[in-house]
Amino acid sequence: MSVTNQQLTGLQAQLMSCHSCGLLRRMADGNMHTHCTRCGSALHARKPDSLNRTWALLIAAMIFYIPANLLPITLTTALGRTEGDTIMQGVIYFLGSGDIPVALVILTASILVPMLKMTALTYLLISIHLGSSKRTLDRTKIYRMVEFVGRWSMIDVFVVTIMVALVQLEAVASIQAGSGAIFFCAVVILTMLAAQSFDQRLIWDESSGNDQR
Repeated sequence: MSVTNQQLTGLQAQLMSCHSCGLLRRMADGNMHTHCTRCGSALHARKPDSLNRTWALLIAAMIFYIPANLLPITLTTALGRTEGDTIMQGVIYFLGSGDIPVALVILTASILVPMLKMTALTYLLISIHLGSSKRTLDRTKIYRMVEFVGRWSMIDVFVVTIMVALVQLEAVASIQAGSGAIFFCAVVILTMLAAQSFDQRLIWDESSGNDQR
């Protein structure tokens, strides 16, 4: 694609920015794999194997998402009786108790946000594989939103850890983290790593005439 009437990108101007210290330097004889002259970090025009790494982390998160929602996230023991509650059961409990705001927060942060993050990353990856040059700004905003909201998915894990720490009455009542909490934590971490490994500059490469996939 011609870059006439368009501003040159850093790659087209043979420039690279260090991911560690931010130093901008020119590629040596077109070499896209060199080292920063200031901090010594490896320089790359684009993150190495960005798409493959993101796909691997995203698929792993999708696999863990299933047991994270099917297995109990908490195990409550009261008077010798133990019951497990999944994330959705927790949402239903708070709805039945009249705590609608709490139920909505858990539903959004623990079920909808991870699902939307995985859907958004899948859309971005597929659009790049298809070589789409449309709606580049909108796709960049989607990525920024995914990256921003990632940490808030940990709210359910925080709630579980607080409950486990506070409700320990030995023979009377106690709460322990269930196996679902481990899978859910894995989903959150994997989606955060997937967002970090994704190079958003790939979104713009097709429209600017670069192909660094």
